[in-house]
Amino acid sequence: MLDSEAQAQGVAAALGGGSGVGGRRAPVPGPYQVPVDVGRLEVEGGVEQLFQPARNVVLPMESVGVYGFCGCKAKNKMKCDSRWEIAASETAPTSAYSSPARSLGDTGITPLSPSHIVNDTDSNVSEQQAFLVVVAIDFGTTSSGYAYSFTKEPECIHVMRRWEGGDPGVSNQKTPTTILLTPERKFHSFGYAARDFYHDLDPNEAKQWLYLEKFKMKLHTTGDLTMDTDLTAANGKKVKALEIFAYALQYFKEQALKELSDQAGSEFENSDVRWVITVPAIWKQPAKQFMRQAAYQAGLVSPENSEQLIIALEPEAASIYCRKLRLHQMIELSSKAAVNGYSGSDTVGAGFTQAKEHIRRNRQSRTFLVENVIGEIWSELEEGDKYVVVDSGGGTVDLTVHQIRLPEGHLKELYKATGGPYGSLGVDYEFEKLLYKIFGEDFIEQFKIKRPAAWVDLMIAFESRKRAAAPDRTNPLNITLPFSFIDYYKKFRGHSVEHALRKSNVDFVKWSSQGMLRMSPDAMNALFKPTIDSIIEHLRDLFQKPEVSTVKFLFLVGGFAEAPLLQQAVQAAFGDQCRIIIPQDVGLTILKGAVLFGLDPAVIKVRRSPLTYGVGVLNRYVEGKHPPEKLLVKDGTRWCTDVFDKFISADQSVALGELVKRSYTPAKPSQLVIVINIYSSEHDNVSFITDPGVKKCGTLRLDLTGTSGTAVPARREIQTLMQFGDTEIKATAIDIATSKSVKVGIDFLNY
Repeated sequence: MLDSEAQAQGVAAALGGGSGVGGRRAPVPGPYQVPVDVGRLEVEGGVEQLFQPARNVVLPMESVGVYGFCGCKAKNKMKCDSRWEIAASETAPTSAYSSPARSLGDTGITPLSPSHIVNDTDSNVSEQQAFLVVVAIDFGTTSSGYAYSFTKEPECIHVMRRWEGGDPGVSNQKTPTTILLTPERKFHSFGYAARDFYHDLDPNEAKQWLYLEKFKMKLHTTGDLTMDTDLTAANGKKVKALEIFAYALQYFKEQALKELSDQAGSEFENSDVRWVITVPAIWKQPAKQFMRQAAYQAGLVSPENSEQLIIALEPEAASIYCRKLRLHQMIELSSKAAVNGYSGSDTVGAGFTQAKEHIRRNRQSRTFLVENVIGEIWSELEEGDKYVVVDSGGGTVDLTVHQIRLPEGHLKELYKATGGPYGSLGVDYEFEKLLYKIFGEDFIEQFKIKRPAAWVDLMIAFESRKRAAAPDRTNPLNITLPFSFIDYYKKFRGHSVEHALRKSNVDFVKWSSQGMLRMSPDAMNALFKPTIDSIIEHLRDLFQKPEVSTVKFLFLVGGFAEAPLLQQAVQAAFGDQCRIIIPQDVGLTILKGAVLFGLDPAVIKVRRSPLTYGVGVLNRYVEGKHPPEKLLVKDGTRWCTDVFDKFISADQSVALGELVKRSYTPAKPSQLVIVINIYSSEHDNVSFITDPGVKKCGTLRLDLTGTSGTAVPARREIQTLMQFGDTEIKATAIDIATSKSVKVGIDFLNY
C-alpha cells in the first residue's frame, strides 16, 4: 500500500474515464455509485492503491463502457491501468508544447470523476438579454450590407437604406466591400462612396490614399492569421487587417444605428441591439475569432458582453431563410411542371430573368415579410430528410449538409462544411490572366501600381459585363478600357493596344474602334469555366459521401448563384439526383437568414466540430505502450508526459450548448494556482500535445487562495467544463469549495 504522503501528492485514483461526448457506449444495468469511505483500486501488476473520492459520485450509465480511464481496454472503470495528472503551478507555462510536468514543477491535479455530458444547460447559460432589434451584417468579399428586424415584429425584415452610387445593370441593395483611408491612414469612406471618391482623385494624389477592396479573402488564405496580419492597399502600402475590418464594422454600426434612430424618432441605444455577423462556414477558427475581435474594436459589443454578438455561418443563415420560402419566392431549376410561371423546359437564364424582373419591380420596398409558417417546399421534408446548401459568394463556396429534425423543424449539420476559394473572384482572376496574355504581366502589374484608380475602373467595367454572361448569349460583350490604360500602355511598350491584340493570337478578343475590348460569348464563358468546374467537382466529391446520399434538395444561394452559367452547370450535373432550388432574391438570402438566426439562435441544434479539442495531461507510464522519450519519473512514480486528453473529436456531432464536464483535485493541498492548458488539432487521431498540427488555444488559470475560514475537503474538487456547439467555444473551471470560477474563450490568435 502507498503511504499517506503519496496520497497527498495527488497520486489518487480517479473514479472513471474519458468517454466525453464521443465515448458513449451501450448502457449497463443501473448507475454505479461509489461510497465516500476508502476503497481499493486494482491496477496492472497486482499493485493496490488507496483512493478517496471527494464525494459520492454517480456515474451516468452511458459513461461506463469498454474504455478505461487512460484509453486502455479495461472492461471496468475500476480496473483501469492508469491515472491522469494535469500539470499545474503558480506560474504560467513557458512553452505551449513543452511537457506540462517539466515546465511546471511537481504540483499537479488528478481527475475525481469520469467525463460526462451535461444535457441540462439551463443552469450554466445566463439568461438571454432582451434586445429590441436584431441587426445582421453580411460582410461579403465583393459586396456587403445589413438588415434588421424588431423583436416585436419578427415577421418583418428591413433591408438597409438604398445606397448612394451604383453601377449600370448591377443591383445596389448591397454596397461594394471597398474602403478608403486618407494619406494619414484615417477612415474616409466605405462602399460606393469610397470607390467614387478614389476614382475622381488626380492620379498622382491617388497614390497617397489607401484604397482596399475584396480584402475579406485574406482571412481565408492566411495560414498563420494573427492580430498583426497586414493587408496591402492598391498603392502597395501595408495596413493592419484588424484596423480595416474594425473600420468597416464601425461604419455599418453607425449607418444602422442612424437608420434605427430615424425610424424611432429618438436616439437608439447600441445596448438594445443584438448584432449578427456572417462568416463562411469553411473559415478556420482563427478567422472566425478575428471577426469577433474586429467587432470588439469597432465598438459593436464589448468582450464583457460578448453574448450581444452572434457569429453566424453563412450557409446556416441561408438554410434558416430557405425553410420559410413560399412557392412564389423561388425558382426550381429541376422542375418539370411550371413553378412560379417558369417551366423546366425553359432555359435557366430565362427563368432567372423573370425572377429578377419581379425583384426589380419590388425594389422600392425594403421590407420583406417572412411568414411565420413553414414554406411549401420545406413542408415536404420529413424527419431525417437531408438537403445541401451551396453558398456561392464572391470569395468562397461553402457546401453544408443539413438534416431536418421534427417536430420543431430544427436543423442538424450532418456533414462538416467543405468548399474552397471558388467564388466569383475566380472569374476576375481569369480575366486578369487573359490581360497578362495580351498585354504582358509586367505591364499589368505596373499599371495597377502606377494607375490604381484606372485599374479599379477597368474591373468595374468587367464586373458589369461578367453579370451579362449567359449560356445562350450570342452577341459579343464589350469592355471599355480606361483612357489612361491605352495611354500608359503606349508609353510602356512603344506601340498601341490594338497592335498588342493582333500580336497576342487571342482570336476571341478583338479591338473595337470605340476603345473597347470585344469578347465573344465563348471567351467570356471560358473565364467562368475553371471556377465552375471546381464547384461541380467539389459537389461531386460531396455527393459520394455516405452521409450525403438520398439528398432531397440542393439550395443554391449567394451572389454568384445569380450567374446563369453556374445555375446551368449545377442543374446539368445534379438535376437528376435532387431538386435544385434558387431563392428569388438570392443575393439577400444570407442577410435575411442571419436576421432570423439572431431572432432565434436555437434553431440550429447540432453542428459538426471542426477541430479536436483536449488538454495536456500525464498518464501512468506503461512499458511497451508509451514512447521511451515521454517517460518522466516523479517521487518514484513513472509517468508518460505530453498526453493529449481528448474532450471532443473533429467532425463529431455536437449539440448546441453541450457541455463536457470533468472534476479534478490539486495534487498538493498547499497549491495556490491551477493552470489547465487547452489544445486543438484538425486531426482526430491525436496522441500527444507535441504531435504535428496540435496548437495551444486556451489557458484556464484558477486562483485557489481565499479559503481562510472555509472548510476545504481533503480532496478539493475543481470542475472543468467545455461548452461546444456555438460558433464560439468556452471553457470554465470552478473551485467547488469557494465557488470561484474562471472562464476563457478558446483563442486561436494569441498563442
